[in-house]
Amino acid sequence: MLAGIRKAAACAGLAACAAIAPAHAAAPASADINANAAPEFAGIDKWLNSEPLTLAQLRGKVVLVDFWTFACGNCVNTLPAVKSWHARYKDKGLVVVGVHTPEFPFEQDTHNVQRAIERFGITYPVAQDNRYATWAAYGNQYWPAFYLIDKHGRVAYTHVGEGDYAQTEAAIQKLLAER
Repeated sequence: MLAGIRKAAACAGLAACAAIAPAHAAAPASADINANAAPEFAGIDKWLNSEPLTLAQLRGKVVLVDFWTFACGNCVNTLPAVKSWHARYKDKGLVVVGVHTPEFPFEQDTHNVQRAIERFGITYPVAQDNRYATWAAYGNQYWPAFYLIDKHGRVAYTHVGEGDYAQTEAAIQKLLAER
């Protein structure tokens, strides 16, 4: 419940806030995502820039799950920070996974997603979540949304929308420093 309140409060102040999930998205898996282990990637249509990944195989690493879609201006605005974190911390134990969850039908086309990945210079793994299965597992409602998963597989930090990049980076550094 508290995580949802934090998300809503973070989003309320944004002029061009991230969109709310379409009607076909399933209900959240839990009322408070931070109280539980991070949900596994579910229902992924295609993995781009990577073989299929699981959170179980990423245990021991810090994982940044970035819910985004290529036609979302807010999402595009966060990409320089996400790409920077990936470049700066990938050799220190951070794994960035972009979960591309489309808002519009043309964003479901894998070729369009691949072209966007190339255009934006994204080199980290991208999971194409056309059926909103991973989105629903996280109880996510916004684009963009970050979920930082600690080395033990728990969601340790969330952020919705643009901004607070220094705060998010500090959370990454803190989680990487933990044993």
